[in-house]
Amino acid sequence: MWTRMSDFDRMFQAMDLLQSRLSGIFEDYGRFRPTVSTWGITEASPRTNLYDVGDRLEVKIEVPGISKNDLNIKIQGNYLEISGSRKSDTPQGYKAHRIERGESTFTRSFTLPSDVEASRVEAALKDGILTLRLPKIEQAKPIQIAIG
Repeated sequence: MWTRMSDFDRMFQAMDLLQSRLSGIFEDYGRFRPTVSTWGITEASPRTNLYDVGDRLEVKIEVPGISKNDLNIKIQGNYLEISGSRKSDTPQGYKAHRIERGESTFTRSFTLPSDVEASRVEAALKDGILTLRLPKIEQAKPIQIAIG
């Protein structure tokens, strides 16, 4: 049983020494790491939502810090592929003391629930969100049947 404050001080000094040694061995020791979902989306993959809006599909993708010139979108039938890269923003001649937003590249591909008309796809990038509007081909659009 501890009876003196010096025992606590020694314990915290030992913990500080252990943490500093682990920081020296492991470059990212102590850095926050978000948990990876069971679907395998990694930190480098942008989070994506896919909506069916009746006559079209709508895709929203988080791509913060990536310009529209660094994004590539390919569509063929019901296959969608989105890729992009974020370049370093460290000014020339500067020394970085901490880098958490480094260079990265990603590629995401999806099998869409229906074929889309690639010639009529609309893409917009605003506030780090890429929005794709993918019109369905005529035979894939829902048709309202009147009951006679």
